[in-house]
This record gives sequence, structure tokens and C-alpha cells, in this order.
Amino acid sequence: MVEVEQKFRGVDFAALEQRLRAAGAIEGDRHAEADHYFNAPDRDFALTDEALRIRRVGPTNYVTYKGPKRDLHTKTRTEIEVPLGDGDETADGFTRLLVQLGYRLVAVVRKDRRTFHLEREGFSLAVTLDDVAGLGPFAELEIGVAEDKLDAARATLLRVAQELGLADSERRSYLELLLSKKAKSA
Repeated sequence: MVEVEQKFRGVDFAALEQRLRAAGAIEGDRHAEADHYFNAPDRDFALTDEALRIRRVGPTNYVTYKGPKRDLHTKTRTEIEVPLGDGDETADGFTRLLVQLGYRLVAVVRKDRRTFHLEREGFSLAVTLDDVAGLGPFAELEIGVAEDKLDAARATLLRVAQELGLADSERRSYLELLLSKKAKSA
């Protein structure tokens, strides 16, 4: 699957919620996430524009690989996400496995996330309102799509962003933003 995404910084959540409801979006779940990012022993993911993380949502755990970004306007990239077993023991065990293989923990990104669902032009969009610890409010628009629908999904996502009044997208990941902020304060 390919993930087509745009992220927007400093969003007024109340105003965006009104626009989402007016556009027919349906509010989904609200939860906290902790994303544990790792770097590989054989290459630097910061240089190859890849990511490997363990996502913790309550007791639920996932491992996710994200490939390099494919264009200059969105964060379109290959995404492979696999569920792990639930609970702290599973997440801790998989972390130990990665560390044993030479991977190292780079950072943990924590956020409170609310999700809205919106249908446009034959695509299901997830619109998330993220309050990211250390970074503040962001909105993300995302479509998961097969490779042969990539161009149409990208065009739809750009139109929906405009429809919702979202501008000045941020292509860097939350991890990149946090590491950049940390480097500036050091």
C-alpha cells in the first residue's frame, strides 16, 4: 500500500472541526499514541528518508516501515504496517529483538490524536487532529491506496486540503521536527 499524506502545522482545531462537519466528515476515535522510532545498523534512516517504528495505542502494538517520500508536494511513500500482539511485554520484547539486531532507539513521539473520516471522489480520507508533545497542533490528511490509483489519490488529497482551508504543508515527519528542535536547543 502507498500512503498519500499531507501535514499542516499550527491548525486551529475548533475551526477545522467546523469545516470537517460541514464537509460531511464523521468523527472517529480519540486516543494517545507513542511512536518509538529506531535507526538501522546498516544505514542511516535520516539519510535514506525511511522510518521504522513501534506504535503503541493503549495496549495495542504495531510495527511500521515507511519508505522514502516520492514527491515534493505530499508525503507519498510506501507504508507497511503489521500488528504485533497486545501489551507491554510484547512491545518490550520486540524492542529487545530490534536492539539485539543492532537497531537503536532514536526518539519517542507522543501525541493525542482525534480522527475524522471523509469520503471524496471514491477515496476514504482520514483527517487527524494531532496534539504532538513538544511540537503543538497539527492536522494530517491521509489516503491509503494501491499503486495504480496513486495519481488520482494525490489530486484528491490536494483538493480536500484546499477545501478545508489547509495551507503551508509540512513535509517533515514528527520525528524529524522533534530531532530538529532538539538539535537547535543543544
